[in-house]
Amino acid sequence: MDQETVYSLDPLETARRWEEMGAEMLHLVDLDGAVSGRPVNGDLIKGIISTLKINVQVGGGIRDAATARYYLSAGASRVVLGTAAVNNLEFVQTISADFPGKIIIGIDASDGLVAVKGWTEVTGVDAIDMARRFEGSGVCAIVFTDIKRDGTLTGPNLESIERLVSAVKIPIIASGGMSGIEDIRALLGIRRPGVEGVIVGKALYSGAIDLREAIALTRKK
Repeated sequence: MDQETVYSLDPLETARRWEEMGAEMLHLVDLDGAVSGRPVNGDLIKGIISTLKINVQVGGGIRDAATARYYLSAGASRVVLGTAAVNNLEFVQTISADFPGKIIIGIDASDGLVAVKGWTEVTGVDAIDMARRFEGSGVCAIVFTDIKRDGTLTGPNLESIERLVSAVKIPIIASGGMSGIEDIRALLGIRRPGVEGVIVGKALYSGAIDLREAIALTRKK
């Protein structure tokens, strides 16, 4: 949190820009919420959701059903559970049943171990073991982030992503380290059954990846 880079003072205008460039879904994270454990930028996020026509999935600080309902009732297409899902399978099963097709698990890993509370704590839980716990729980996808790659523009951890895809049947969304269009191409090459999506952040803001080009590439899959 003490090494943040501010790319825009107007998140709503930024969200509109990605929509205008052809984005079909916006991945939106309340970073303050991830650390504090409660929505901090909730009103701003609700404003973005209500303004955009595309789907918005929200993460960060969603630790209970009430917060999930807060965002879903505002129009979020899906919500991402991270810290709240660790060692709480019953909660995940219950909330997935309450909101079918709306719940995603976020697994953030450092050297293969799950990190929680906005990456401020690394547990002793293996990321693949964690993912396996959610088989049959009703979640619609897992966002897997290698936090040592995130924001570095050094490329995704393809080896870890391939292992995860091979280990579970839940669709995987890759995140962390995207550096160029070739990273998107490499992820498209992962089968069994493959990577459902890719979250691109810093690479878009730095210009390393052109959003229109990346979308066009995925449509050739």
